[in-house]
Amino acid sequence: MSEKHSDLKKIEQLLEIMKANDLVEIEVKSGDEKIVLKRAQPQVTGVPMIAPAGPTAATVPAAGGEQAAAPSDLIEIKAPMVGTFYATPNPDAEPYVDVGSKVTQSTVVCIIEAMKVMNEIKAETEGTIAEVCVQSGQAVEYGTVLYRVKPE
Repeated sequence: MSEKHSDLKKIEQLLEIMKANDLVEIEVKSGDEKIVLKRAQPQVTGVPMIAPAGPTAATVPAAGGEQAAAPSDLIEIKAPMVGTFYATPNPDAEPYVDVGSKVTQSTVVCIIEAMKVMNEIKAETEGTIAEVCVQSGQAVEYGTVLYRVKPE
């Protein structure tokens, strides 16, 4: 009985160490014995990084400097998945498209990284990029407006 009491005391001490140091998980090995303690943590998966659906102060303005509501004649290219938006194929490269770039249905406009997979996003419309609505490296949700295109 004293061995179980001793083990319980060790676990209680480990719990105190976890609380005092704000640890989420602790693992202790001693010979053949192993103790793993995990503490529940609040589920905030991606919440602080949710991208707004519309333009923000970080939005790159269109040629006319317009950042307000999009004119009804512009076509929106939206994120088809949740992930991280990248405007360039690699950090040293030029963006796939900028304001004023001509695009066709098959033009790659960006990459969205989802679960360590780089997904090329195509314009799926024809026209000229009128507005870039997100910054490279920004987390995006499904349906986030990435670009606005003036159709031709």
